Formats: sequence, C-alpha cells, structure tokens
Amino acid sequence: MSVNTTSFRDSVDRMFTHAAGLMSLAPGLEEKIRVCNSTYTVRFGVRLRGQIHTFTGYRSVHSEHMEPVKGGIRYSLDVNQDEVEALAALMTYKCALVEVPFGGSKGGLCIDPRAWNEDELERITRRFTYELSRRNLISPSQNVPAPDMGTGEREMAWMADAYKRLHPDDINAKACVTGKPRTAGGIDGRVEATGRGVQYALREFFRHDDVMKQAGLTGVLAGKRVIVQGLGNVGYHAAQFLSVEDKCLITGVIERDGAITNPQGINIDALRGHIRATGGIKGFAGGDYHENGLAMLEQECDILIPAAVESVIHADNAERISCKLIIEAANGPVTADADAILRRKGIVIIPDMYANAGGVTVSYFEWVKNLSQISLGRLERRHEEARARMIVEELERLSADTGLNWTLSKGFKEAFLTGADELELVRSGLDDTMRESFKKMKEVWISNPKVQDMRTAAYVVAIRRISNVYNSLGL
Repeated sequence: MSVNTTSFRDSVDRMFTHAAGLMSLAPGLEEKIRVCNSTYTVRFGVRLRGQIHTFTGYRSVHSEHMEPVKGGIRYSLDVNQDEVEALAALMTYKCALVEVPFGGSKGGLCIDPRAWNEDELERITRRFTYELSRRNLISPSQNVPAPDMGTGEREMAWMADAYKRLHPDDINAKACVTGKPRTAGGIDGRVEATGRGVQYALREFFRHDDVMKQAGLTGVLAGKRVIVQGLGNVGYHAAQFLSVEDKCLITGVIERDGAITNPQGINIDALRGHIRATGGIKGFAGGDYHENGLAMLEQECDILIPAAVESVIHADNAERISCKLIIEAANGPVTADADAILRRKGIVIIPDMYANAGGVTVSYFEWVKNLSQISLGRLERRHEEARARMIVEELERLSADTGLNWTLSKGFKEAFLTGADELELVRSGLDDTMRESFKKMKEVWISNPKVQDMRTAAYVVAIRRISNVYNSLGL
C-alpha cells in the first residue's frame, strides 16, 4: 500500500465533509456533528505469568445527541486512537441512518488475543471493564459496548458479569453490553446479525431495477459470482447465507494466508471446517489456492464483499478492481481516494454504515430485551397460535359443512399454526430495518442530482437526522 494512502479517519472525515457540503446546516452545526466529543485512554496492569503486564485501552465517545452511546470493543495490536475515533464517528452515522436510538462510540484494547490463554484473557477483560466502569464508559444508560474484531460472546459475558459485581443494585445490569451469549441475557440471532444484514441489504438492492442498472446488473441474486475477503464471523455468515439461501456462487474467499478460488462455487461450511482444523485455507481441496490473497480482490466477479479490516481497497489497487458491485461488510474497507476512482469506473458501492448495520440493529433489540426483562415473543406467541388455529378450524368446518372436502396442505398448516419465536422476530425486525433504510438512501440518491453515489446519500440521511435532534434540543 502506498504511504500516501488516505487514513481511515481522514476517509471518514472527507466523506462526511463532502455530504455535509451538499446540505444547508445551521452555522457551526457541521463541526459539532463531525468532531469526536471525547476519547479516554486507560492504562492498567495485570499480574500474569509472574510479572505485571501493562495494557493500553481506548473508549471514544463521538456523539451524545442520543444516549446511551453504542459501539464495539476490539482486541488488536493495531488499535490506536485515530482508528477508534473514526469507528466511533461511523457508529454515530450508522445508528442515525438505520434509526437506532443510540449515539456513537467505540473502544479497543491494544492486545493480541491469541497470545493469551482463556484464563488470562478473562482477567485482562475484567480489569478493563473495571477501568471503563469507574469512568462511566460502560453503563446501560450511558455507554453500551458490543463485540468487534478479536472479541465475541465470551468477552461480553465477562464484561457483563464484572459490571454486575461492581453495580449489584443495578437491575438493568445485563444491558451494559450487547452481544452476550443467549444464556447470559443475549438474544437469538445476534451472532449472525451483521452477516444476515449484508444478505438483507443485497436482497433489497436486487429489488430495485433502477439501482441495479447503475451497477450493470440484472436479474436476481441466484447465480451471481461473489468474492468474500475475510471469513470471520461477518464474512462467514454473509457467504453462507448468500450461497445456501440465495444460490449465489462464492467464487473466491480471501484470508490471511492466501485465497481459494473455484468458478463453480466454494462450499463455505467445508472451508470453514478446514480453517478450524488447520489454521488456514492452504490445502483446501474444494478450490485452487493462491498465495497472494489480496490480488484476488482484483479478480472479475459480480459482487465483492470486503468483510475484514479497513482500507483494503485503496488508491494503489482501485483501478484494477473489476467487480460490478461492492458491499462493505467491514468498516471502512474502501478509502476516500479509492472511492472516487471506483465511482469513476462505474462500480456501485453499498456503504459500510448501511451494509454492516445488522450488528447494531440486533444489539438494539438485545438492549431492549434486557431492559424489559422478557424475551421477544414470549407474551404473544401462543396467543398468535391460538388465533391461527381458530381460523384453520373454522375453514375446515366450513369445508365439511358445504361438502367441499378440501384440506389445507400439511406444510402450510404447520407453518401457519406456529407463532413467531425470538429468532424469527429478530430477523423480521432486521429485514424491515434494512429495507426501510435502503429506501431512504435511494430516495436521496435518485432525487438529488448533487448526490452521485449511495455513500453520500447515506451520509446525507444520517446527518439530517442528527441535525434534527440537535435542533429539537435547542442547539
């Protein structure tokens, strides 16, 4: 990558500034929305392996126009203040775009989680939680973390338990973090949420002939050639859902140690099993191995899904990208410089703040579930089933009385008589969120000649909603 490549933070600021410049904001409001409110750096020691190890962590609060603020915590040696602040800003805009009532935040711990065993990671995480808690940087009403790169359900369970021990009188303590295991107050569908959101975003894109035309695409998702960069939680679920449920052909998968390609389609479950068994994709029998994985970003396909880290598509490789549509499953995978090049080439980008909003949307559902102290669907499910059964029995009675002697098919009857469980309600809510948010973006994109791409449209929608909140508060 060129040393002149735009940083992630600069890319976010440039994209924001471009969109804000197309709007008529009150004097000073653009700067108020853009700047990060605060960033806290914490350094703490933990006695491990016979000595004290010092760790550095960050928690950035970008905007408190709505509270609590929301955003993941990542564990990575690459964590730094600029990255955390850029991610926090993106969370603000993302929540506004999909109408989730949170401000934006983000956190990180500069650590390689693979360098420590489970017991050591738990002790580090609990101490990090203590440092955040004493600064009110973790709280159900003020600041709600979630999993991110290098963290998952396990770390969120540790954080929730540590917070509860520090605040035993807080009845809403479980809502201090989201992304917890189901047994610790989590919600069905959270693990798959971001990947599922990518699938729903693509489904909605393919419902609109006019936007498909912009990308030079026609028809339906089935049969479309897809390359996925990163087979972590997000990339795996997106690839699995698209290949199994939508019949897409996953023709390439890019990972740390190279790439696998197969024009007939890759079995995603088999590849994931191979990675778990061997630690990498090399040696997988279901496709051809390429040592230079990132070069596969430039391979011809219909849809490219960067689902790992930021800035993988930049000024030095953007000219060689040959897909028709990019959907940003990762945060900031396309730099501002590359964005301009791709737009000139006619490649349509479904932006990250929309495409990967499935995680924060389902996190919102989990937070609401924790505050309400009841699972989604528990009150109404059996009532729905009883009313459905009344309809079926009445139809069958009328059939018998009139001598028609028709019957409902077994599969339909069973499905109709089954009330929605938590997972179905979560997926329904996420699908609705992705559909409605896409329509708002499209409305701005198509109706405003100054808005030339979907990313700018997403920023315009988000900035408008944030400015409306500030205006209503008298600012």
